[in-house]
Amino acid sequence: MVTMFADRMENTKKSFIREILKVTQQPEIISFAGGLPDPALFPSEELAAAAGKVMSDDAVNVLQYSTTEGYLPLREFIAQRYLEKNGLKISPSEILITNGSQQSLDLIGKVFLNKGDRVVIESPGYLGAIQSFSIFEPQFQEIPLLDDGIDVDLLDKTLDECDAKFFYTVPTFQNPSGITYSKEKREAVANILEKHGVVCVEDNAYGELRFAGEEVPTIRNYLDNTILMGSFSKIIAPGLRLGWICANKDIMEKLLVVKQAADLHSNYLSQRIICQYLMDSDVDSHIAKIKDVYGSRRDHMINMMARYFPENIIYTKPEGGMFVWVTLPESVSSMDLFNLAIKKNVAFVPGSPFYITEGAGDNTLRLNFSNSNQSEIEDGIKRLAACIEKLTF
Repeated sequence: MVTMFADRMENTKKSFIREILKVTQQPEIISFAGGLPDPALFPSEELAAAAGKVMSDDAVNVLQYSTTEGYLPLREFIAQRYLEKNGLKISPSEILITNGSQQSLDLIGKVFLNKGDRVVIESPGYLGAIQSFSIFEPQFQEIPLLDDGIDVDLLDKTLDECDAKFFYTVPTFQNPSGITYSKEKREAVANILEKHGVVCVEDNAYGELRFAGEEVPTIRNYLDNTILMGSFSKIIAPGLRLGWICANKDIMEKLLVVKQAADLHSNYLSQRIICQYLMDSDVDSHIAKIKDVYGSRRDHMINMMARYFPENIIYTKPEGGMFVWVTLPESVSSMDLFNLAIKKNVAFVPGSPFYITEGAGDNTLRLNFSNSNQSEIEDGIKRLAACIEKLTF
């Protein structure tokens, strides 16, 4: 009898976060689970004006099929911003507009991965990348994160012992840990990857959301053989589903082929609306507003954890982004904590889905602070602390 489904579906799991978000739709639940921007900060009026202008000026074209690469003025804006913000000289021809960063991951997987190929990832790592790459049935090589980035000695040793297709990293305000690679660690990673001839896939979805500390160069600043990913979801609005990939000519040619096969091109109307918004508005002022709000919420969450959590609970203090990573005593399961907390109407993401190794991270969890107000943060942390106390004493 022929099996209905492809073999790859056996090893590809549902997104734990997507499943949790179904539970958190109830209004009484305080959710620290999703990586959701605050919708109150979406530039709704400006986007509405941009949409109206685009439709009134050029409706015939914006509703038509478009080019696979994406709207040229939008790619030019991204290239110019990289030059101004990061000192990177990237041609618009090296930029591909995608349906969010998640599609960028899928396209990269299609271009690079055969079944059994090695992919080096951070541990803990971004769940969306793990799920996306898992479709292609690679072998993951996990490198643990330290306070300032991955263990570079282990990265070097791992690449000595296996042929990896690429190293995937979120070096700035990492998801899920919130940590940021130091300048020295980024340069070391670049040198190691260059020595071994391994591509770096640098996911910079949160890079614009710094509210503490000093800016650091991208890994792309040190390593030309870097595929750099970006997104409008965190700085404008996720519902428009637009991101991008920057890659050299040889890689871009392959990405364009798989993009054409996937969906011909990204939503052209969304591209035109975002580009019009960027032309007509001060996006840096808008981002500064987001950073002020998120920075205040991060500070409040850290302060509430310091006030209410037991002293033996460890947590990161991110300089930006959306997440705090919590480590419980080894004897405490974050899944047990989740089951207890959800009864108290508090949700978070247990840490184990962010690891490849079975059973790893069972005493860790991720908290999101970007989509909860000050009152919700204090109330939610207080309830979570009571649940932790119940499990530890």
